[in-house]
Amino acid sequence: MVRAVQQDRYGGVEQLVVREMPAPEPARGEVLVRVRAAGVDRGTWHLMAGLPLVMRLGLGVRGPRMRTPGRDLAGVVEAAGEGVTRLGVGDEVVGTTGQGSFAELTRARADRLALKPAALSFEEAAVIPVSGQTALQALRDHGRLQAGQSVLVIGASGGVGSYAVQLAKAFGAEVTGVCSTTKLDLVRGLGADHVVDYTRETLGADGRRYDLVLDIGGNRPLPVLRRMLADRGTLVFVGGEAGGRWLGGLQRPIGAALRSPYVRQRFVMFVAKENTADVETLVRLAASGDLRAPVERAFPLESAAKAVEHLQSGHARGKVVVAI
Repeated sequence: MVRAVQQDRYGGVEQLVVREMPAPEPARGEVLVRVRAAGVDRGTWHLMAGLPLVMRLGLGVRGPRMRTPGRDLAGVVEAAGEGVTRLGVGDEVVGTTGQGSFAELTRARADRLALKPAALSFEEAAVIPVSGQTALQALRDHGRLQAGQSVLVIGASGGVGSYAVQLAKAFGAEVTGVCSTTKLDLVRGLGADHVVDYTRETLGADGRRYDLVLDIGGNRPLPVLRRMLADRGTLVFVGGEAGGRWLGGLQRPIGAALRSPYVRQRFVMFVAKENTADVETLVRLAASGDLRAPVERAFPLESAAKAVEHLQSGHARGKVVVAI
């Protein structure tokens, strides 16, 4: 038997409880991982709440099909399923799981895991995969970022934003980060060339235009964002907040993507594709010191609900982790 966080129905953090469960067995192509740390991202809250409601078409209409939350993980391989040759028992790994990482043991696909560098702690490694891959793909694949270009990162102090600032600098871009007053020093410390305090300044009031704008979990209208975009610039939506219960903030990036073919600016919405190659790239950068995993706070498994609540409050300065 192993301990795992469980939820029987959609709702708030009060739905998350720790229970003893039968130990899982790895299927073909999977490994069994002894989880040492699990990252907490905004997607964890959305999956817990079942919001926006359109998500339930895939997650389970009456209740969550996946009862254990969490996707990021770092841990040690305890067993390998049939067909797995790249990873073996005792390997320290980092990556993602579709079976829930808020647990002592979980199954994970071998092709979603990378070997954890010794230079990274389990906590540092565990907060990289989901947010790091999202930031990397937003900049490289969808933003088509080139050295010398200018980038505006809206939501620069959060999980995806903190990696986006650092990766954009690594790509040779000039980076402006947008955050609140209490997080200005954090964003500067991540390497941003300029910072904008959205609580004191009107974003875009200076008339500056950017080659690439990353709108991370924002809710600003498309016309406002377009005014900050170069004539042939690219706007990448990374999630969305506010809006109604059915679509949440999704109607904004969906509407922009439909309009994109008819204007010179590019509007992109995407879902990150989890893969070993990108995780390997990210942890290699982190191990060499070129990418910092900004862990703000760690919670024990019994306090996983508090970890999700802390992240959703908006007070987190960087990444939150569940240490197991």
